[in-house]
Amino acid sequence: MREAWASRFGFIMATAGFAIGLGNIWRFPYLTGTNGGGAFLLVYVLFSILIGIPLLSAEISMGRKAQLTPLAGMTSLTGSAWSPWNLIAWLGMAAAVLIQSYYLMLIGWIIGYFRMIVTGQLATVPPDRLAATYEAFIGTPGPVIVYTMLVIVFLALIARRGLRRGLERVGIYAMPVLFVLLLLLAIRSLTFPGSWKGLVWYLTPDFSAINGRILLEALGQAFYSIGIGMATAFGLGSYLHREDSDVPGNAALVVACDTFVAFLAGLVIFPALFAFGLEPDTGPGLLFVTMTNMFARMPAGSVFGGAFFFLLILAAITSAAALFEVLTTTLTDLTRLRRRTATWLLAGMFGLLSTPVILSLAPGSSLRVLGMNLFDFADVASGRYLLPLGGLMLALYVAFVWGFDRFRDDTNVGAGRVRVTAAWRPLMVFLIPVAVAFVLLAGAGIL
Repeated sequence: MREAWASRFGFIMATAGFAIGLGNIWRFPYLTGTNGGGAFLLVYVLFSILIGIPLLSAEISMGRKAQLTPLAGMTSLTGSAWSPWNLIAWLGMAAAVLIQSYYLMLIGWIIGYFRMIVTGQLATVPPDRLAATYEAFIGTPGPVIVYTMLVIVFLALIARRGLRRGLERVGIYAMPVLFVLLLLLAIRSLTFPGSWKGLVWYLTPDFSAINGRILLEALGQAFYSIGIGMATAFGLGSYLHREDSDVPGNAALVVACDTFVAFLAGLVIFPALFAFGLEPDTGPGLLFVTMTNMFARMPAGSVFGGAFFFLLILAAITSAAALFEVLTTTLTDLTRLRRRTATWLLAGMFGLLSTPVILSLAPGSSLRVLGMNLFDFADVASGRYLLPLGGLMLALYVAFVWGFDRFRDDTNVGAGRVRVTAAWRPLMVFLIPVAVAFVLLAGAGIL
């Protein structure tokens, strides 16, 4: 018998856990820092509402309608194993596997930094050596491989317990802790002398700074953060009962949680950076170099820094666990393997996939594809091509195959106050396909 969610709260927490991850607490802050602060925040929030909620509603609704995992589900919905629309699932699963292959390594990095912060090891490193310390850490494969394999085993132990006792229980306990911890860190950040400068910079949009690049960056971030096009929301939606589940209301709550966490992450980071005289526009190194520099300067920095990196671990684990769950059930659907066997097969596969990614970052490594190390290649292939292409096909499927009226009627079954209305039609039929196409073309360097 197919499992189902034990409660609406469990579904929302697990799905929010999938959406909330390093995209919120690492990627959003550094993109905000390099794109002018308040202007980027405003555009990002608007895109999350106007595009994130409709597309997430569509993906969850498709999963609920199919009552199957993505690959089998799309075949059921299209009525043919050879329908080109089945690429929605195949592209999503390919993106999920590629992202997981390096995401597990990132969790390993965070665990390593958490250990170095709480033990005081980073406190002894001079500020001008923090970048070199970071490069040395990611370029030494041994410790990173150990941390990553521990993460993989932990995720497998969650997945083999099943939906309710595994992913749902993790979400129910981990997500409230994450929210409370993030809120406490934001309050503490705002108490530093001079933090108001960072707060004003973060919350005051400079409308003259909004240009095509910021629009594309914000749209891509909303896409990446919510996880649209990865087929994972499809899989999580397939565990919902059709009659008593509120798809648009749940999607709105998940997007609200996801956006709120990104907003809080900015409140943690930017006021503190300005208080300690550090620049917010340092790019991807913001987390591992700039933030560790800040922790070294502040009173009780090891406590603040340890709490922050523990928060990152929680966020990353919940995202990876959701992906692992959907991939596990997809494998059991395709092969009829027992869950335990499928879980450990996936664990072994990700061990084999993540190891070359880690090794490719070692100095002098020849593990490269198209001139990129495997980390950059997996990130570019998934983020610039697979996710936007899958999302574009999802939007076109809803608009022209499923049809807006049937989408509205199917999705509104069990809906509460938030419902699909006629106001959604121009979004689903025009704005979203055009916007996602722009992301795809920009990622390919055509725009």
